[in-house]
Amino acid sequence: QDYGYVQTTAPDVAAQLHQMEPCSHSLSRTDWQRSASVFGAETQQSKVAPSSAASRPVLPPYGDQGARNEVFLDVVERLTVVITANGTPMKADIQGEIRLKSYLPSCSELRIGLTEEFCVGKSELRGYGAAVRADQCAFHSSVKLDEFESSRILKVTPSPGELLVMQYQLSDDIPSALPFHLFPTLERDPTGRLRIYLKLRCDLPPKSQALNVRVQLPVPKGVISLSQELSSPEQTAELQPSLKAIRWVIPRVQGGSQLSALFKVKPAWGMEGWGSPLGPVNMSFELPMHTCSGLQIRFLRFTAPQPGLPHRWVRYVSHSDSYVIRL
Repeated sequence: QDYGYVQTTAPDVAAQLHQMEPCSHSLSRTDWQRSASVFGAETQQSKVAPSSAASRPVLPPYGDQGARNEVFLDVVERLTVVITANGTPMKADIQGEIRLKSYLPSCSELRIGLTEEFCVGKSELRGYGAAVRADQCAFHSSVKLDEFESSRILKVTPSPGELLVMQYQLSDDIPSALPFHLFPTLERDPTGRLRIYLKLRCDLPPKSQALNVRVQLPVPKGVISLSQELSSPEQTAELQPSLKAIRWVIPRVQGGSQLSALFKVKPAWGMEGWGSPLGPVNMSFELPMHTCSGLQIRFLRFTAPQPGLPHRWVRYVSHSDSYVIRL
């Protein structure tokens, strides 16, 4: 007995055992991976990612479908404002951030030039123009600040994705006028209805505008009807009984303009039990291409030439975090 061990490999001896003509078959690497097995059990080789997967870029190569050779720098500010009944600001805070979004697989160092008059703290003054101030600011750990004190330049080498470059805060000393002021007039007519006349003034520069403006006016419980007169046809208003409020929606307001609305509400019972009829007004809005702090980006430059001439975009937006007007 040979117990399964090969006894000879001589061609003339082995040829006597061939019952059919041999045929050659070349296996591809994929076929070889699929056929490799131990006692008929499939191995995991066909399910393992190739070794080159770890070195692939997160973004597709330039020229592939969906590739974007762009860098976006966003300056975003959030307003928290409380205005008293006589129109005086009682609280006005700005929370701002500079956010970088890169779609480049790799790039050289990027220089971000801020407004030269940008000051941190109340005692510091810079330049000859109007000061752009922040009470405090913080930077990402990867941002180089060696030119910040002298030239207000931030340097960063972005990787694909988003990076929060800088955060800043300003309290109770906003250099520009507040975006909106509201002037209400309340009257009670002989029929038992409350007449609410609202005049909304936008104090933005004439070239700026506010989008998606919403004014929410609380009304007492028990209002059963609402009639309205609005100053333009694109405005809408409705009574929201579940929120006990009137919602006035304005798609767009140009800077320097003034809008008005007249609401007539009727309670289910007399006016005697109303006491103080209206609560504070809450507003929400967006201000594209506008910063309330005055912070601007002077330039956005790469220190070395980049392949493919990447596009660089700077965007500004301010929006209301909480904008309350007391009546």
